[in-house]
Amino acid sequence: MKAAVYKQYGGPEVVQMEEIARPVPGKGEILVRIGAAGVTTADWRLRAAAFPGLISTVAGRLMFGVLRPRKRVLGSDFAGTVAEVGEGVTEFAVGDRVFGFQFGGAHAEYAVVKADGAVLKTPEILGDVEAAALPFGALCALEFLDRFAGVKPGEKVLIVGASGGVGAYAVQVANALGAEVTGVASGERAELVTALGANRFVDYRATPPEALSGPFDVVFDTVGALSYPQAAHMLAAGGRFVPLNFGVADMGKSRQARRNGHEIILKVNGDSKEGLRQLTAMIAEGRLHPVIDRIYPFAAIREAYAHVESRSRKGAVVLDLAPARTCRAGPMPCYCVQRTSVRSLACVGEFSHRPSMAAFATPVLASWNRKPLT
Repeated sequence: MKAAVYKQYGGPEVVQMEEIARPVPGKGEILVRIGAAGVTTADWRLRAAAFPGLISTVAGRLMFGVLRPRKRVLGSDFAGTVAEVGEGVTEFAVGDRVFGFQFGGAHAEYAVVKADGAVLKTPEILGDVEAAALPFGALCALEFLDRFAGVKPGEKVLIVGASGGVGAYAVQVANALGAEVTGVASGERAELVTALGANRFVDYRATPPEALSGPFDVVFDTVGALSYPQAAHMLAAGGRFVPLNFGVADMGKSRQARRNGHEIILKVNGDSKEGLRQLTAMIAEGRLHPVIDRIYPFAAIREAYAHVESRSRKGAVVLDLAPARTCRAGPMPCYCVQRTSVRSLACVGEFSHRPSMAAFATPVLASWNRKPLT
């Protein structure tokens, strides 16, 4: 089978397409024929060994390979079809469409997945590309806002980086939890962030995040723009500062935060089947929508990585491992790269699903960075 393999740390150029052995599912595992896979910030950081913070750098190398990567196929977000089931698996059968998250292996035509891990049958309303856009960003947002920060109805939540791979889902999750949401992003993304559920939008170029006054019950920084000292003045009594990326300096500020009546939440999110169940329930209720910036053919994985590393994306970046498939109608605006090259956006899906989703998608479509072919 074809797989995107990296044997050393470095830039996108270290990723090579190779033929490797197709894996065999063991007890309690399923073999998934991958239809689509995400390219995430986590994939980029693992490929480049670009772990944030000194402790994270040391720990990252020890965990994933000191001189070279131990696991040579990346890709955590996936969607596809069950091709084989291992001994003892009863939840899934051959032919089931599934999606989920696991640590590595999805940047290949087939991947082995633990049946009791973060994998579920794909909701009928989602295609593979749409489903693969969800797990990393949406599960991360759900874990940090619901489980770690404990956002409650009526609380005021600030999302910094509100249009990115995690932020675009954080806005939706915070809104679904009943919070009053303020989203920070660049000015041209105001309509997108508002459509995702933000009550208020802030253009960071006009008003830097550290200049905001709040008060906010939760500040969720998805891009590393703020430190606790910069955020402290905007936190309400009992407020929680939640940085997605953190280092040694953040750890040293916890005592100061407690003295101020605040909490710094420094966590690394896990990924679970129960989390996916929560997300699928939110999708069924129309409270969560996939947000896809670009879709690349599998062979263009280097270009996908370069786009993720630019940190300018709007939502998820997805690899389509079924290049013969035509652009599928979906519930969200679906920017599609040209299938034979990666020059610019070539097509946009139609919206024929539930009226609530179509109504959500259509107003945003006109202003979302639509570029002609060049």
